[in-house]
Parts: sequence; structure tokens; C-alpha cells
Amino acid sequence: MKKGLWALGIVGLLGLGVYIFYTELRPVVIFGLREDFSHAIPFQEVPEGIDSLKAESCGQCHQAIYDEWKTSIHANALDDPFFQAYWKRDDKSFICLNCHTPLQNQQPEIITDIPRDRVEKAVKMPNPNYDPALAHEGVTCAACHVRDGVIRGPYEDSDAPHPTMYDPIFRSMDLCYRCHQVPSGPFQFYNGGPCGTYPEFEGQHYFNQGYICQTCHMPEVERPVATGGPMRKGRKHLWRGGHDPEQVKRAITVKLTADPPELPPGQEIEFLMEFTNSGAGHKLPTGDPDRFFTIDFEIVDQNGEVLEDQSHTMGRWILWQPVIWEVWDNRLKPLQSRNYRFKYRMPQLAGMEGPLTLKTVVTYHIQTDAQNKMLRDKWGLTGNDPYNFPVFESEIPLTGPFPDVVQRGYNVNHEKLMAAYQPQCGGEMDGKQVDRLKVEGKNS
Repeated sequence: MKKGLWALGIVGLLGLGVYIFYTELRPVVIFGLREDFSHAIPFQEVPEGIDSLKAESCGQCHQAIYDEWKTSIHANALDDPFFQAYWKRDDKSFICLNCHTPLQNQQPEIITDIPRDRVEKAVKMPNPNYDPALAHEGVTCAACHVRDGVIRGPYEDSDAPHPTMYDPIFRSMDLCYRCHQVPSGPFQFYNGGPCGTYPEFEGQHYFNQGYICQTCHMPEVERPVATGGPMRKGRKHLWRGGHDPEQVKRAITVKLTADPPELPPGQEIEFLMEFTNSGAGHKLPTGDPDRFFTIDFEIVDQNGEVLEDQSHTMGRWILWQPVIWEVWDNRLKPLQSRNYRFKYRMPQLAGMEGPLTLKTVVTYHIQTDAQNKMLRDKWGLTGNDPYNFPVFESEIPLTGPFPDVVQRGYNVNHEKLMAAYQPQCGGEMDGKQVDRLKVEGKNS
């Protein structure tokens, strides 16, 4: 009887411990809070000279910028189907809105206190200045440019029908920091945070050469900033990233070779894919920890039958319960390469199995099939937005000789690459290293 009571007591204490851990110690979100994003950007008045904070008002003069913004993920930060499903799963926590609709003007409630950083215990009050239409503009113009009745920007000599102010933040990475680097919280053991694009870039090679986030994600353009204005060097407001196949392709260089290339009958052939992060100043993939690449090889016969295959994964492996622990990270750092090898023994007699083909595919995944199904079945994910897409595909008949196949990404200035790469090599690069870092294509 006593043993039973002891056992019951121990079970009760364990249950109480688990309850306290999950309700008082472990955060309900997968990140910690930082002062600059734990609350919305304070309420902003409409500057004199414009009729509202809506992007359409800005577009009356800044037409080209407005048209670009409308095509961006920023403009759909609230309405994006993936966000809506994940947000519903997270009980529509206010903390998510602080990046997806960052102005207090865009949020239905004002958060007056977050006791002990427990977002589920936040003290709220109705927001009398809530603008639902502005909320659906996501990261709208005013979220970055309007502060204290003044429109801030990267120019010191603006002449506009509204108050303007030069702000150096627009010429630095700090503009992106608030939302693109969220820290770890208690009982969360990430290597750099759950979404650590900013620290992945800071201090790395491109940063040391003067590149900033805007270099790739807001490409330079020369045009009038406003209708009728002078020609200026500015930036496109596109922010293409991990949801855009072409942007991902531009970040990578893939080279596929065979050894020996003659593909002699009966001999084992080593197919080599060299995968290089040649165009991103941060790790690949970056951002949401669910993102990953798969690298697949297949030998296919004349009937489409797969005779042999091999698959690799590049990403992060994270244990989510009971604590968050990033177990493994094999993503590529800037300018880093990795070789993927696939061996296959050619038939003893050429053509005995009919024509054979080597198929290789590199696929970028925003989420897994299981995650996508879960979001559809349980959390109302709608639409047909792609959650994975190929960024390299090749089908090579194994009739020999095997051609070198190369898909090249950004062409980064060679001298800057040399200067950036030498410190980690401890000296001069040899010919092979130089060849590996020579990539052709569009300048970033």
C-alpha cells in the first residue's frame, strides 16, 4: 500500500514538474524575445504632404518602387498561405505580427506587458488606431521609411513634398536585423538562433568585402526615385530569396563530372557533383530551420526503371522536444564547396541493358511533404504555392564520353574572392582552388 502511495506521489511530482516546465520555463515559441521586436513599431502619424500610410499613396510618385514591392514576399507577409497556416497552428500569437505586420497601426491589439517574456501571458488592449487594410500590406513602405512624421531614406539631399530625413541605416545591414535574426530562448540550443541569416553573414567573407544584404536582395538600379526626379543610384524593392527558384539558382554553382569520363564497360565509375555556395553571403539554405536541399542520383534504363540510386540531404537536424537542440548542421558557408559521390559499375558488355541514363536533381525544400500535409489537413493551408522545386537537373546518356556539366551562379569579383578566401586557406590559393571559385553569370 505504501509503495503504491510512493509511486503515485512520484508520478504526481513528475507530472507537476512537466507542467511547470512547459507552462513556466520552456517558451511557447521557438525563439527568445529581444526588445526591438518583442513589441510592434510604435504608432506612426501620416506625414504631411501624403494622404495615408498605405503603399498606394507612396506609389503615386514612386511608381516603379511600388510596382516592385507589390510582387514581393514583404507585401504578402501577412496573407502568405504558409504564414497563415503556421500562425493558426501557433494560436495566432501576436509576436509573429511584429515582423509580418510590424507597425502598431497594423495590429488589432496593443501589447502593454509581457510578464516574464511569456508571450501567452501578454497583457493586451484594443488598438483604437488599427487599420485592417494597412495590415494586409504586410511589410509596407511605412514599416521601414516612416518615423515620427518624417519619411526616412538613403539620400541626404532629398527634395520632396513631404518631410524627409537621411538615415544611414538604409545603407547598412542593420535595416534587416530586426526580423532576420531572432535569438534563442531558454532551453533552446541552436547554433546561432532559429533564423540566423544575419549572424551567418556578419563577419563572413562578403561582409568583409563590403557587401550587405541589399547587394543581392535589393539590386542596384539607376533611375528617378520619384516621377520627374533626377537620375539616382538606388535599389530595386524586390527582396527575392528562398521562395524564388531563380534567386536560389543564382546562389549556387553545380559541377557534374565522371571518372573515368570514357565510361569503359565493366568498370566502376565515380560520378562527382561539386556543390558550391558561390553567390550567397550566408549559409545555404538559410532562414526558416525547416528548409533543406536534397541531392539525388539515379541510373535509369531505357524503360525508365531505376536500377540504382542514392540521395543526400543538406540542412539542419533539430530535436524539438523536450528542449530544442540543434543536433547537426551541414549547410554550406559562403564560398564553401562539398563533393557528393555516386559510384556505379558499368555493364560488362556495352548496351547489354539498353541505353542507360544518369539523372541528377538538386531540390530546394521550403518544407517536407509531411509538414505540408499537416498544414493542409490540420491548419487550413490553402493554395498551390510550391514548397519544393528543382534548382539543378541533368540527364546524361551513359554512352560516353561523359561531358562536364556546369550550372554557374553569381559572378563575384575575382580579386575580392581571392582576398576573402586566402585568410581561411592560410596563404595563396592553388590552381584548383582558383578554378573552383571562378563562377560565371550575373554580378551580385
